[in-house]
Amino acid sequence: MRLAVILTVCVLVMIFSGCSTLVLRPADFAWPIEVVLKPDGKGYVQEARYQVIFNVKALLYEELKDSSTVTKQTLHILRDQAGYYYITAKDFKNVYVFCQSDGALKLEKKILVSEKGLEAPAFNQKAPYIHLINENNEHAAPVMLTKDGILEGEKK
Repeated sequence: MRLAVILTVCVLVMIFSGCSTLVLRPADFAWPIEVVLKPDGKGYVQEARYQVIFNVKALLYEELKDSSTVTKQTLHILRDQAGYYYITAKDFKNVYVFCQSDGALKLEKKILVSEKGLEAPAFNQKAPYIHLINENNEHAAPVMLTKDGILEGEKK
């Protein structure tokens, strides 16, 4: 009986160890500074240094209810250590947090940061947080963000 239990446990260990996924840790996906990109006429932004390209028309429509003036927007984008993309722009009320999905960026969280809209947003990487600064408001403290939202007590 005891031998049967030991054999069963050994077989189960071998089966489950064969199913484990290789994980390389630690990995840091952060961009040291934000990138500021203007979409082209088709709505694409591209950053060659980080090898990223995506279409922002749906994002502009979501935030501004207008994607026809796509080339007039300048987007501020930063990627955190975990690989989440933070995106905002002038006149945006929200910061959008995206994760990578199958050939796409998928909205993870929409974070309300200003009822009036941002005047001059900028991101800073202050691991483990992303600091959002509204540069025209020099007296306001940066808003500290995570992929889950604003760090408690930081919303102005």
